[in-house]
Amino acid sequence: MRIKFLGATQQVTGSCYLLEAGGLRLLIDCGLFQEREYFKRNWNPLPFAADQIDFLLLTHVHLDHSGLIPKLVREGFSGEILTTHASFDMLPIVLLDSARIQEEDASFKKKRHEREGRKGPYPEIPLYTVQDVKNSFPFVKKIPYEKSFLLNNKVNVIFHDAGHILGSAMLEININEKGRKQNFVFSGDIGQWNKPIVRDPSVFEQMNYVVMESTYGDRNHEDPESIESYLCKIINDTVAAGGNIIVPSFAIERAQELMYYLSRLVRQTRIPFLMIFLDSPMAVNITDIFRQHKECFDKETLKLFQNGNSPFYFPGLRLVRSVEESKAINLIKGSCMVIAGSGMCTGGRIKHHLIQNISRPESTILFIGYQAKGTLGRAIINGAEQVRIHGRHYPVRARLEQIQGFSAHADRQGLFKWLSYLNSDPKQIFITHGERKAALTLTKNIREKKGWNVNMPQYLEEWEF
Repeated sequence: MRIKFLGATQQVTGSCYLLEAGGLRLLIDCGLFQEREYFKRNWNPLPFAADQIDFLLLTHVHLDHSGLIPKLVREGFSGEILTTHASFDMLPIVLLDSARIQEEDASFKKKRHEREGRKGPYPEIPLYTVQDVKNSFPFVKKIPYEKSFLLNNKVNVIFHDAGHILGSAMLEININEKGRKQNFVFSGDIGQWNKPIVRDPSVFEQMNYVVMESTYGDRNHEDPESIESYLCKIINDTVAAGGNIIVPSFAIERAQELMYYLSRLVRQTRIPFLMIFLDSPMAVNITDIFRQHKECFDKETLKLFQNGNSPFYFPGLRLVRSVEESKAINLIKGSCMVIAGSGMCTGGRIKHHLIQNISRPESTILFIGYQAKGTLGRAIINGAEQVRIHGRHYPVRARLEQIQGFSAHADRQGLFKWLSYLNSDPKQIFITHGERKAALTLTKNIREKKGWNVNMPQYLEEWEF
């Protein structure tokens, strides 16, 4: 058995691992690098032969886990892409949206660079196109949760609910070779316990080799009970100041969870009536898919639907699809709330709303998700005095707020809770999907508290067992 770490090594994005076992070459995730310092990796040839991969096992559809699938297929992959039912339905929406944004951004950059008489650091062509995405669809196959699926006569995989986003999974890969049984568990992104909408993360009593995320391995989230009150205060204060609330949000889970809390505040009349725009065609489409997959919901959310109180529809909510509708939002007089992608401000409609509001002291930019190093969102939340958006610089004068409790990732306490269910010591734990400080902190804490073998691999590092 051999594993090679092809992304998310001492960083948060680009999740991708190559596992060779039982005569198979398995790729676990194939994610986009979203930190600016690693953008070049997206354009480089894949660090393996795509046509030699037998299966791609996809934990969930966030772009840092799925965003290089079209490139994988274009470079020769012809195996099967296995994922859950909900992820199967969402993947086309996510990848098509990514391709359209890349095509639009490439066109915009080319025109701007021609106007400025210069060349940018990356090709003025899209990383992949809408057609590249469509070419990948025939390879995708859906697998139910908790069902053992044979990859060959030596290897099977089981998808367990990760509790991260709708359809997210942890992968249990069981290998029976030469009369010896071993298993690998890839945590994917581990969700929080007691979060609205989705179920709690799956846990394990026995794992031999573990590849584990560490996004919040060095900190704990705020008390979940305070999220609603804090959100209420931010909205009321901004409305009183006459500004807008601009929320960069991931289209999957984060937008729906925010709507869950907003629906409660609206129905309890704890905030004034205002127009709330979900300005993301992808988020609107994903919300439709949420309604179709109630089997993934927790008991509380199911009860809301049964009582006719869908968290995805409430007075004041407007679902925006067209560009014309999006532009019209900026003509509104008075306060409104705009939820738009992308969640780290790396592209999409959020940039246009930031241009209109980031220099207004009466407006609030509210971050409800992780902002990776090197992204526009990280620069803003770190206190940049001015930021560059679409080639122009804008002073940052808006009020900045961040609610960490919205995160779909387990915090340090949650990560240790996930490990606490083991009734035997794992042979090896690999800590990935976290910035160096978070990953290093978690690695040290596990060693000190558990005495287990823990390693924090580097990019392209390879282990053989």
